[in-house]
Amino acid sequence: MKNKRIFWIAGENSGDLHASIVLNELNKRYSNIENFGIGGEKMKSLGFRAIFPFERFSVMGFVEVIQHLAFFIGVEKQIKKTLKKNPPDLVVLVDYPGLNMRIAKLAKSFNIPVLYFIVPQFWAWKYKRIFKLQKYTDHIAYILPFEKKHFNKHNINASYVGHPISEEISIKLSKEEFADKNDLDLNKKWLGFLPGSRNAELKNMLPQFIDSIEMFDPDKYEFMISQATSVSIKLFQKILNRTSKNIKIVKDSNYEMMKHCDFLTVTSGTATIETAFLGTPFIIVYKTSNISYQIGKRFVKIDKIGLPNIVIEKDIVPELIQEDVNGKNIHTTISEILSNEEKYKQISEELKALHDILGSKTTSTEVTDIIGNMINE
Repeated sequence: MKNKRIFWIAGENSGDLHASIVLNELNKRYSNIENFGIGGEKMKSLGFRAIFPFERFSVMGFVEVIQHLAFFIGVEKQIKKTLKKNPPDLVVLVDYPGLNMRIAKLAKSFNIPVLYFIVPQFWAWKYKRIFKLQKYTDHIAYILPFEKKHFNKHNINASYVGHPISEEISIKLSKEEFADKNDLDLNKKWLGFLPGSRNAELKNMLPQFIDSIEMFDPDKYEFMISQATSVSIKLFQKILNRTSKNIKIVKDSNYEMMKHCDFLTVTSGTATIETAFLGTPFIIVYKTSNISYQIGKRFVKIDKIGLPNIVIEKDIVPELIQEDVNGKNIHTTISEILSNEEKYKQISEELKALHDILGSKTTSTEVTDIIGNMINE
């Protein structure tokens, strides 16, 4: 096969991670593919050439996107110039619908094949996006099994490729090793908090998490908060300085934290499905700007926000949304579940259904097969 060029867009941490497992498999099979575009540190570590600063893309919410509109307009212009002047053999779009849906249309206008890996959640809101996916993509690699019925209904060329978390989750430390690394007391209950990977999420979630931690007895509990590499260290520390409690900051062993904690509080997003996959009982929380929430509420067609609850089609994990997200409610919800052994075990058992639903496909292999077929046609 002659040299090929693939243009990728993975605009946030989860997309960077999902794309990286595919890049890793691609590198094993092919030595003559140039991968470039928008991606993060994990993709760059595999030889990916990033043409924009990755941290600038970590924006969500209507108001937040508008505030960064000039940047995104500039990015789109640059991508258009790149695709037109020196068109790649394939465009691979990973999640990130705000930008990716527009780039799909752009790529098709230049007759560049488009693979969409992890599509927008059109079934939750903006269902009309499925018609754009039908029109502007050549193939869809989807990761949620129930999406199949929608693609079949509209005769869209799509393949279920399994969920990437089965490859991405790796537990390298035992509970004892993790405790030793982070100076944790094995005799206490461990509470973990995941505030998200964007600065806006950090501003909205971390103060509420700290408020809830203040209500727990430090003689009985250990407290951990994950710190994503994509958030501002200065902002993280500024919010953390509000408390004098002994809180352990976890930067690189997130999966061990998710696995070994007794209970977790998780900001809605990819981390919720990862936590569910590991089986640790948790609650899902989400809070955005009031304007973004009011706008979003008018469009959302489902009554759940947590992916585990949506995929399993059952209210297994409690959800706290918007005004309900405060220290008192988080503390109360955690305390009620931890004090009810039967409820605690029930959540853990019901989360096991996720393994069966997601199946046993290896995502990196499946997506690489599709890419190989598309660039060799």
